[in-house]
Amino acid sequence: MKKCFLVLFVFLISMPALALTLKIATVTPEGTQWMKDMRAGAREIKERTDGRVLIKYYGGGIKGDDAKVLGQIRIGQLHGGAFTPSALAAQYSDLNLYGMPLVFESEEEAAFVRRRMDARLQQGLEDAGFVNFGFATSGFANIMSSTPVTKLADLKGKRVWVPEGDDISYRSMQALSLSPVTLPLTDVLTGLQTGLIDIIAIPPIVALLLQWHTKVKYVTRVPLVYTYGFMAIDKKAFGKISDGDQAIVREVMGDMYRNFDKVNLIDNEGAFDALVNSGIVQTVFDDVEFEKVRGLLLVSNLKLGATGAFTLEFYEEMLRHIDEYRSEHVTAGE
Repeated sequence: MKKCFLVLFVFLISMPALALTLKIATVTPEGTQWMKDMRAGAREIKERTDGRVLIKYYGGGIKGDDAKVLGQIRIGQLHGGAFTPSALAAQYSDLNLYGMPLVFESEEEAAFVRRRMDARLQQGLEDAGFVNFGFATSGFANIMSSTPVTKLADLKGKRVWVPEGDDISYRSMQALSLSPVTLPLTDVLTGLQTGLIDIIAIPPIVALLLQWHTKVKYVTRVPLVYTYGFMAIDKKAFGKISDGDQAIVREVMGDMYRNFDKVNLIDNEGAFDALVNSGIVQTVFDDVEFEKVRGLLLVSNLKLGATGAFTLEFYEEMLRHIDEYRSEHVTAGE
């Protein structure tokens, strides 16, 4: 009998640990380089954890919009997703900070601020219950429209798309006398096709990826909104992974998002050229009119902060970093 127990004990301890599969949803279409890189990362994680951690991606938005994905995370059908800040702003409102309209003037300026603030935003998201692996910018959202946009008057009364849950953009668009139309990401193409919306503000690379560019005629290149995305995994689900395997997942995913952060800017520049080459007409916003728009939006930003849409002190810290960058680069004659 003792020998049988010994054999059973040896058998049990020699068995490989049961695999934990993290199910992650994303709107990223299958076949794109982003999805290929994500699946390559999943294979590396599987290999380095000896199969203890598996990543299963549901691409192309097949799991529904952000609200549906979050609902499935709450009941354990999914464990995470690839999100934009507005999707999790209800859980951690300071994710809105980088995307405040017309705060940044250049990618370099945004990068300067992010080196000083990314870690705190990441920690805030983890404190809110979501493990993440860094942020990847998609560049600035440009104005894409069915009619030319070169001045403030061209915006008034137009129906502009606003992502679900993005109260910041909703109220910002109202400040410009636009008519915001809230739609999930998965319904925007239909909204453009049917005329439900006249204007979208999106990075060129995303417009191409989701084929929205096929339904607009003009693009106005202004640094309207700095955009970024991230992966967020339910902290409780992630906590079921051993500490050693967690470190591997963080390393692989962190490297992947750092790479996305670099190549997306290059790809976004190429995507803008592709838009113009496809026949979309580039328009230029009048400088004086642009400053009018900036003034309205900066006032709106402060009002939003005062109502608790984000931490006002954190926003003011971001503005100080921006002032520091601009002061250094004016002094350097750039």
